Amino acid sequence: MLFPVDNNFKAYHQAAEILKALAHPVRLCIIRGLMEKKQCNVSYMQECLDLPQSTVSQHLQKLRSAGIVEAERNGLEIHYRIVDEKIQQLITVLFKEEQV
Repeated sequence: MLFPVDNNFKAYHQAAEILKALAHPVRLCIIRGLMEKKQCNVSYMQECLDLPQSTVSQHLQKLRSAGIVEAERNGLEIHYRIVDEKIQQLITVLFKEEQV
């Protein structure tokens, strides 16, 4: 049998939404940075990426909406971190050759 019998398109829809959210070079870079630092704020990301704060915030909002990252307020700063280990595994597989 070539195709799985499972017609549970809800699971496929969720996976597709995650892949769509990750399908941008800046968002992939943000995720890789969060994998290294575990968590950080927008100001730090803005400096590393050399992008306007508003641009970084827009990308983070897409990642939050997809359930890939979550935000935690720490005083005046908001720190972001990756929510799901599966995302880290996916990114590790995507960039495996670069880690050699």
